[in-house]
Amino acid sequence: MEDLFRTVASHVALLLESIVVLTVAIGSLEALYRILKAALVTRSSDWDRRAVWLRFAAWILLALEFALGADIVRTAIAPSWDDIGKLGAIAGIRTFLGFFLGKDLETAEEGTPKPAEPEGAAE
Repeated sequence: MEDLFRTVASHVALLLESIVVLTVAIGSLEALYRILKAALVTRSSDWDRRAVWLRFAAWILLALEFALGADIVRTAIAPSWDDIGKLGAIAGIRTFLGFFLGKDLETAEEGTPKPAEPEGAAE
């Protein structure tokens, strides 16, 4: 029975790791598209780098969460102390990165002006 769970966990972790790769790839392609659009289509040097960074950072943050999930699933079935130590180190690093990236996103979003509400919308 343990072998079955280990096999299922391995497949689930592989699926999560695939989602990580797709998430980073989609975020990278979106950022590249926005950069190229600003540089080639609008031919403006005043494009909003911060908006591109915010979107890309959000994709990276999502990928970090999926990667941490994959690591947890990989060590869920009868882990050794070595596996637990590695998971702790990886989880600590990814949590650290995610925390500070999330803080950067919050700080940057606070500085972004909110669109004005139409007259009478607050009623």
